[in-house]
Amino acid sequence: MNNISSLHQPHNTSSDLLKPIRKWLNHINVCDRTKAHTIAKFIPAQCPFERDIVLFGRTVAHIPPLCKLNPFYDEFVSLRFRSLCYLADECGEDISSYI
Repeated sequence: MNNISSLHQPHNTSSDLLKPIRKWLNHINVCDRTKAHTIAKFIPAQCPFERDIVLFGRTVAHIPPLCKLNPFYDEFVSLRFRSLCYLADECGEDISSYI
């Protein structure tokens, strides 16, 4: 049984190395209108790398979204969501331009 648990240890170690950054990102408190606008502006709503390569009107290749390869993808999406919720709920702003 020790052999099985040791196989999973390298994955847990790399995950543990990123845990403080994940925790910091998850605990960013959005309580300022300017900060919320900045976060919503710089974190895109969709992955900017996804593309269709079209040649002579036909799609010849598709580049899949690579954002999920980012180890902090979920934390960034959550931070953007919290910022948009703050702007809509607390500030009463229209956030349709960010969506």
